[in-house]
Amino acid sequence: MVYHVKVIRKRAERLERKRMQNNKVHAERLSAFEELLNEIYTVCRPKPSDYEVRRDLISVFNEIAKDIYGHSGNVPVVEEFGSFVMDLFHSKSDLDLSVNFDNSSVKITHEKKIQTLRKFARKLYALQRYGHVSGVHPITAAKVPILKVVDCGTKIECDISVENRDGVSKSKIIHMICSLDERFQKLSFLMKAWAKAQNINSSRDKTLNSLSVILLVAFHLQTRNPPILPPFSAILEDGSDPDAVAKSLHKFVNYGKRNKESVAELLVTLLVKLLSIEKLWSKGLCASTYEASWLSKTWDSKVCCISVEDFTDRSQNAARAVGKGEVKRIYKCIQRTSEYISAFMDGLVEIPTLKYQLFGHAAPFQEGSGTNIKEDGNIITLPCRDIKNKEDQSKGGQSAKPSEPIPTKRKWSTEGWEGSTSVSCGQSKGKWSTEGWEGVRSVSWGQSKEDGGPPDSPWSKGKWSTKGWGKASSANWGQSNGDGVPPDFTQTKRKRSEETPGGTSAAQWLGKSDTKSWPKRKHNNKYAPKTKWSKMQTGGWGGS
Repeated sequence: MVYHVKVIRKRAERLERKRMQNNKVHAERLSAFEELLNEIYTVCRPKPSDYEVRRDLISVFNEIAKDIYGHSGNVPVVEEFGSFVMDLFHSKSDLDLSVNFDNSSVKITHEKKIQTLRKFARKLYALQRYGHVSGVHPITAAKVPILKVVDCGTKIECDISVENRDGVSKSKIIHMICSLDERFQKLSFLMKAWAKAQNINSSRDKTLNSLSVILLVAFHLQTRNPPILPPFSAILEDGSDPDAVAKSLHKFVNYGKRNKESVAELLVTLLVKLLSIEKLWSKGLCASTYEASWLSKTWDSKVCCISVEDFTDRSQNAARAVGKGEVKRIYKCIQRTSEYISAFMDGLVEIPTLKYQLFGHAAPFQEGSGTNIKEDGNIITLPCRDIKNKEDQSKGGQSAKPSEPIPTKRKWSTEGWEGSTSVSCGQSKGKWSTEGWEGVRSVSWGQSKEDGGPPDSPWSKGKWSTKGWGKASSANWGQSNGDGVPPDFTQTKRKRSEETPGGTSAAQWLGKSDTKSWPKRKHNNKYAPKTKWSKMQTGGWGGS
């Protein structure tokens, strides 16, 4: 049953008010919580070097585009978007890239996008051979086909799509709206960090993607009294392109100045809002930043687990990836976080414990900080943080036995703050996944040097010289051997320098056709036979 918009809006507001009445906030403890959030924000914010290495990677991908399309006269531009453009990223964040062609008025078909990614994949397969990149992995079955690759030097995972102009535009708009009130930028960053630490920030795992988290924060700020952000419909009144939005924003300078709430207060009340409407998502409740109010909405006549309207394309649900089982896990995390904050407000837990429970490895746990909570003279514990695959903890908030303290050592998913390279790129606990690749792998991809140090990657070294790129299209650079299959490198005989690589510039390993200048890498040179490459091509690329 889907409720009428006025009915569901009033019910959502009533439930939020009722829950807020039961929420105890102590000024002194709230001030300490604000200091904690400021500390996390400062520690986790990217450093100047994090910006620099990402700009270098963008430059390298543009040089690869020139090498691929240099003779065609239609060289695309590789543009960044997502968290990097919004300035809501951290050092471990992925880098989202879009390959955009000049003629934006011509719509590129799904198959054309796959063909474009295939051309980039052939170049990256060659670089993977020499240990500069790893985990080259095309995903074509998705609604938006992408190519994943990891730079071995920086461990930054890059997600390459084609003609994702909407993503580029949306990222720029959100970045500009962040300038209206710093609380929007801060709370968005902290909520993303919290969701990442709780393992509920991945559309691939059917949880909340970053855009849905950011839009929920924006919606909360729009619905405060007085509001902190205006309805996005007012911001987009003169057009939805970034230039029009930039002019429109001048009308909303100091819009939220009358609201004096701190980031800590806003985070607490956001959790209260989400908990209060948990049962209404299934009734058609939808958060609309465009109208700055609750709506009743279905998507293709269906109700989603969580509905967050996309402000530039209102026919799309930004949280459409959330699954039925996963929404329960999301709400367990919200409930548990709210309980820890309440316990902190009551003086039952201290800062180190709260920091660890909310942000995980972004805030290293300190033993002896007191993980037990006293209630009516009895020692109890709140639910364990990691509940991803623990069905026995389905009753969130249930007290454990007095003798069972919260464990101080836990196993963390690779998607945590200090996790290794994303599993989707073929890495899990140091081992390479062969899923979808028919067993094709090289154990030397991304391998460390013999001295135990990390692999050298010129991608992360300084600024790039593009000298010599015109010679890069040699016979060995990603060209097929006549049947559309990546080149059989095992049949290519090369002379390699006997010197151990000590850090090479982009010009050395990308801009020279002379293979003697390529750095030596350890390989076992055991690549799958041609039949497996052929199978990979028809099975992996044909998923459109």
